[in-house]
Amino acid sequence: MDHASFTEICLHQLKMSGVQSDERLIVLTQGNDRLDYADAFMAAGQRLGANMYHMRLPSPPLVGGWNVGTTGLAAMPEAVEALKNCDMLIDCIFLLFSPEQMAIQAAGTRILTAVEPPELLARMLPTQELREKVEIAAELLAKAKVMRITSPHGTDVTYQLNTYPTVAEYACTDEPGRWDHWPSGFVFTGGDDDGVGGTIVVAPGDVLLPQNMYVREPITYTIKKGWITDIRGGLDAELVKSYMDSFNDKRGLGMSHVGWGMNPDAKWHRMVPGEFPGGMGMEPRSFYGNVMFSTGPNNELGGPNDTACHLDIPMRNCSLFLDDEPVVVDGDIVVKDIQMTRH
Repeated sequence: MDHASFTEICLHQLKMSGVQSDERLIVLTQGNDRLDYADAFMAAGQRLGANMYHMRLPSPPLVGGWNVGTTGLAAMPEAVEALKNCDMLIDCIFLLFSPEQMAIQAAGTRILTAVEPPELLARMLPTQELREKVEIAAELLAKAKVMRITSPHGTDVTYQLNTYPTVAEYACTDEPGRWDHWPSGFVFTGGDDDGVGGTIVVAPGDVLLPQNMYVREPITYTIKKGWITDIRGGLDAELVKSYMDSFNDKRGLGMSHVGWGMNPDAKWHRMVPGEFPGGMGMEPRSFYGNVMFSTGPNNELGGPNDTACHLDIPMRNCSLFLDDEPVVVDGDIVVKDIQMTRH
């Protein structure tokens, strides 16, 4: 994408995020990654009269795996202080789950993560309708005490919802201390630490993230009192277990967040070779009617588990019930107030 086009979509994003003249915005990058993002956001912010700054961290050491919560800011308290003193941080390195992000949010800085390819950012621009529908869904989820998920493949799992807050992601942020991820479009919460139990069967066509791959053979998870006690299946199950074992951290077997996707502009099929543009898989997390469960850390929601071992698994054709009332049935949202037209 050329600089002028990239600047235009960043301008749309900053307007949706309520950027005003004289606000202080910092774009955070690392090494040589996403310098074009910084250029586009800087140009867009200047057009709105904002005070724009670019903070560029040194390149990180080479590490394997998706080590969530580990950032170059950990050794730079003065940089964290600077970010705590701006109005909006545009995070182009991925700070989520880190103590540094939590401290920056607690200081009132709003944060937008933008690490997906520009073409995907353009195709999944935030809209006012998406925001309104996701906020209604979040209110619905926040009132619920029990979530049950079923599927034709054998999933039947129950989450007790009495501990953690609900998070709404609609791809922009205009409230102090709020974080969001561009692109997105879903809601989620966490089950009680000992309140998740049952069976989840990840079926062919469901998605493993961060592996960025479609499941080919069923993976059966057994969950008791908030912890995975067994993972069974074929090659895909072995890949998941090997990946989790590589962290040498049993807390990776904890249950993390759970929710459903609502973005009609996100497409399930776009991870096939030749279609997948790269990035962290925000499109499969967001596609309309998916039910996503996650394993590992729950500190994003205020929980005690801060393991770096994290998987997100969006699933198709599931049904999701809140206090026995259907919200998603066979992969389709059935609550009229939060339905959107699929494009």
